[in-house]
Amino acid sequence: MILLSSAYLGPVQYYSKLKNNSPIIIEHYEHFQKQTYRSRCEIYSPNGLQTLSVPLVKRNHQRVMKDMKISYDYDWQTLHWRSLESSYRRSPFFEYYEDDFNPYYHDKKYEYLIDLNEALLQVVLSQFTMKPDYSFSTSYQTEYAGAEDYRNSITPKKTDEQDAAFQPIIYSQVFETRHGFIPNLSILDLLFNQGPRAMDYI
Repeated sequence: MILLSSAYLGPVQYYSKLKNNSPIIIEHYEHFQKQTYRSRCEIYSPNGLQTLSVPLVKRNHQRVMKDMKISYDYDWQTLHWRSLESSYRRSPFFEYYEDDFNPYYHDKKYEYLIDLNEALLQVVLSQFTMKPDYSFSTSYQTEYAGAEDYRNSITPKKTDEQDAAFQPIIYSQVFETRHGFIPNLSILDLLFNQGPRAMDYI
């Protein structure tokens, strides 16, 4: 069994766990943690690494992940899409996939973060033709007997060296001549750059 957090267009490392044949539980009952892949992703912009964050409705106390609501006080969807376009319009497969992701930044609005994350997860999995055996937690447990727990180890704050099972494979990126190869970005970076071959790099 593998334990994962919910993720907003998670990194390649996250999808390497979904590719595993083990049953997976995606955590919905933990307390939300700021500055993690739960509400942000990292892409390769013309200026290098760029973070896209989903704004959340502010609260003065800790909230359970499943209760985190998305804020629409400003048009973050348009900003995210413009960033994706400027970063990947020149990539080999952006035009091939853009119609699949465009609605989530123009037409669709989700109240809860976990619903947005799940919807985008389904889009990505459909492109990879992956059908992982996953379910959602129904309560919070600190430990699961015999499980590989990645809920807090797949994070921008830690390096992939802490996951010996994941070794990033170099692939072509649009701006690598400016800034070199940047590993473990959002799965969109791999998908837009490698298209149908992306599964070979997970």
